[in-house]
Amino acid sequence: MRTDRRLSLSILVLSLAGCAHATAPMAMDDPGFGEANRQTMAAQIIDPVPPPETLAQNGSGDHVQAALERYRTDAVKRPDRVRTSTVASGGGGSGGSSSSR
Repeated sequence: MRTDRRLSLSILVLSLAGCAHATAPMAMDDPGFGEANRQTMAAQIIDPVPPPETLAQNGSGDHVQAALERYRTDAVKRPDRVRTSTVASGGGGSGGSSSSR
């Protein structure tokens, strides 16, 4: 019975020590805290402030109206199929299954 108490007390003390250690050395007011996360997020942004000439697209109202009418009547122009890669088949195996006896 006495060893059960000592074991329980040891586990309690070790778990409390672990909680105290997790928050003590980490200073959240450190200016560099979270910098890796901010750098990663910034690397995923292509252009946060696009140049002014790309904000407004030049277009024709008649062209857009014709496209919308084709969309409504289900007469949309299908794009050509574009292949982005070719697959070449060859016999470049290592031949590991052959054996001579």
